[in-house]
Amino acid sequence: MQEQKYILENVKSFEPKHIFECGQCFRWDEEPDGSYTGIVKDNVINVKKVDNTVYFTSLGADNLKNLVDDYFDLGRDYEKIKETLSEIDEYLENSIRYGNGIRILNQDLWETIISFIISANNNIPRIKGIINRISQKYGNKIEWNGKEYYTFPTVENLAKATVEDLRNLGLGFRDVRVYETTHKILNKEVDLEKLHQEPDTQKVRDTLLTLSGVGPKVADCILLFSTLKRFDVFPIDVWVRRVMNELYIKNEDETKVNKREIEKLAKEKYGDLEGLAQQYLFYWKRDTA
Repeated sequence: MQEQKYILENVKSFEPKHIFECGQCFRWDEEPDGSYTGIVKDNVINVKKVDNTVYFTSLGADNLKNLVDDYFDLGRDYEKIKETLSEIDEYLENSIRYGNGIRILNQDLWETIISFIISANNNIPRIKGIINRISQKYGNKIEWNGKEYYTFPTVENLAKATVEDLRNLGLGFRDVRVYETTHKILNKEVDLEKLHQEPDTQKVRDTLLTLSGVGPKVADCILLFSTLKRFDVFPIDVWVRRVMNELYIKNEDETKVNKREIEKLAKEKYGDLEGLAQQYLFYWKRDTA
């Protein structure tokens, strides 16, 4: 592996803080200088933005330019998407202005599945800790700039873990779920490659729901934040329910707001861009609460 550098000048819709702290990923950490370092496949990458230029530095085997272009979804026109969504109403326009640098990452499907199973009823620091411990135990070590980083384990490597092994890594009730899903994918009971080839989002969602630990919200996160890249889903957690209720539904008791009511409203208002609308609204509401 070798260190590589790549520079993006005059890039639009790219703010590292917005991208890495909008709830879509768990393997990026902010450095003292304001840059972010994360692990993508077999690569450690540091991302730093100065004025309107983004600097990428990496240690890894992949071509850095190709990796960055794909992972950060640079081929998509987010400026046009934001313009389209901003016309819907002032609430969405305000949330887009707040999180204008969000981009939806193309994260490895396998890693995204396990990460969001771990995310269920969990908080971000704890999620990140569990994923790091799994990676240290079953991934590969990369040493860079005096620090140790660990790649996310392959299906085959994670399948070596027993339920007890996973419990000892702090997964709690998620240990059995991660174990069962890992073996289901290992045995091709759910073929991840076929999921990429299926054009019908609902069919992919139904298949994901057969995995242990994958409920509707986790399935929608996997669809939106992985290489499946389906924008026609609307993950609903406590923050999304809160913002949709406060802006549109206005029920005095937000806990009584039905998820189907939110999904129907999101589909009607945002159409096939509802997943992106969700991210802007989620980031705005959670960050300003």
